Amino acid sequence: MTVYLARITAHAALAAALLWTGACGRSERPGAQQSSNEVRAVAQPQRFLDLQRPLDAQSDASLQLNLGLRYAVGDGVPQDDAEAVRWYRLAADQGDALAQGNLGVMYATGRGIQQDDAEATRWFRRAADQSNPDGQVRLGVMYASGRGVPEDHAEAARLFRLAADQGNALAQYNLGVMYASGQGVSQDDSAAIRWLRLAADQGHAPAQLDLGFMYAGGNGVPQDYVDASRWYRLAADQGHAIAQFNLGTMYADGTGVSKDSAAAVRWYRLAADQGYPSAMVDLGNMYLDGQGVPQDDVEAHMWFNLAAAQVTGAERALALTNRGLVAERMTADQFAEAQRRARAWRPTPAQ
Repeated sequence: MTVYLARITAHAALAAALLWTGACGRSERPGAQQSSNEVRAVAQPQRFLDLQRPLDAQSDASLQLNLGLRYAVGDGVPQDDAEAVRWYRLAADQGDALAQGNLGVMYATGRGIQQDDAEATRWFRRAADQSNPDGQVRLGVMYASGRGVPEDHAEAARLFRLAADQGNALAQYNLGVMYASGQGVSQDDSAAIRWLRLAADQGHAPAQLDLGFMYAGGNGVPQDYVDASRWYRLAADQGHAIAQFNLGTMYADGTGVSKDSAAAVRWYRLAADQGYPSAMVDLGNMYLDGQGVPQDDVEAHMWFNLAAAQVTGAERALALTNRGLVAERMTADQFAEAQRRARAWRPTPAQ
């Protein structure tokens, strides 16, 4: 087994994927305390319900935004994306930057309205023009991916920097990815480390994972497997499957940590339970060889079977080879049980 050291560029796609995380649940003004992934509206729920009808006349953008949030998540009212869009638009038309961003997300994802990247970009730009960091990072992602605007990595980097300078963790992560990959900026591992660390210090799991990659590979910092394992653990503790797999591999090899097969199995299982194929293969190997767990051909076959169904190329060939090896020594009853377990298996989302 070897430590998974894919270049950080493999994770550039995470920037776009994370764009929408909790995006319709942001209600507080800048400076309010809120978990980055938590979806909630501000207090006074009874007031929202009592004032639904008069809000149009009052033109209270803050209340309109919060009612939109409630419809988006079904908090105190029936969940209704179209109603959320209506209330977001009322607040957005008054210049509320948070509502403009949320309305852009609805257009970008096609929730409650026809999907329209150009319209999403327009609303993100209106929020960004008010120096709203969420608007800046969202608009940056649109430029980075060429959604609603011509692809322009330099403009994406500029927007990410504006938001990153305001402390936005996603923007700091995205900017770090761009420096690591040389997209929109000159490739600079040291700059990548700086921005990734700023995001990681805020608890951003993908940034913590990528810092682990950088330390393990010696990119922008002296190679240090102990530091790599520390960053992997921080991300793994947040449920990041790749970080869990990498940490499991470090325990299996004794790289950066004391060799511990039982700990390797624990981390492999957490990643495999989420459906990460590489972890499924290595967990199967642990059962095949009886490392960190009692030897169990049924479990080994199940994990190889699950992995083979999800991957292609060399990784699929490895899973199929291992599955074939263990199948040769299984009884018919064992084989049937392994097949049954594979059919019954369902991924478990990270907690």
